[in-house]
Amino acid sequence: MHVVKDWLTIVPFAALPAIAHAQTEGDLAKQLANPISSLISVPFQSNFEIDVGDDEGFRYTLNTQPVIPFAITERWNLISRTILPTMYQAGVLPGMGDQLGLGDTVQSLFFSPRQPGPGGWIWGVGPVLLLPTATEDVLGSDQWGAGPTGVVLKQEGPWTYGLLANHIDSVSGGGDRPEVNSTFLQPFLSRSNGSVTYSGTVEATYDHEADEWTVPLVLTVSEVTRIGSQRLSYGGGLKLYADGPDGAPTWGIRAFVTLLYPR
Repeated sequence: MHVVKDWLTIVPFAALPAIAHAQTEGDLAKQLANPISSLISVPFQSNFEIDVGDDEGFRYTLNTQPVIPFAITERWNLISRTILPTMYQAGVLPGMGDQLGLGDTVQSLFFSPRQPGPGGWIWGVGPVLLLPTATEDVLGSDQWGAGPTGVVLKQEGPWTYGLLANHIDSVSGGGDRPEVNSTFLQPFLSRSNGSVTYSGTVEATYDHEADEWTVPLVLTVSEVTRIGSQRLSYGGGLKLYADGPDGAPTWGIRAFVTLLYPR
């Protein structure tokens, strides 16, 4: 195991010495199921949502979600998780045509022990930031936000289960726009069968200002493979909305490709 001797040194895992044995597709699939593992990954997640808004419009969102872990001490990791959406929607807002551009960025930082805790539980906590990067007013909140985030999970045999959560409050922004006050809860469960993983998760968001839930259930299957020297995971599945405000979609499709950079 690599040891970082200087506690001020922050070293990306990509710069650490390679482990003695090559990681199999099954090893990588298991690491991908852990949102704070020591695996550098760059997911490109496509979401196609149907029947959005009063006019039953269409929305496509491409989430670019790099996950970069750093070793900061002998005992602690820092995991950076970024979500940058690129969006296209048509017929969602009456009389406004279509919109294309960036949405708001969500940046999470997790401080996590390098070894599992008692009972094999893995956890991480830290801050989450909302950055108003939207290029169209209707694609973002025009608010800067911040709050806490955390994740706890356990891996037993082929199973991974846990919960990721955050809460974001506005700290500044456009005075003519509603403030952000939202809680995100994501329980997840997956089973890896070699290089193939079957996953189910709920991505529930509660808007405290509007007193409304948005609750999609996401069911996916994915596989880890290799194209030339590049390791990657690809897959897809369904989004089914159990609850949502007026104008929320009823269902959607998710497809994704994740580039993997094992150490």
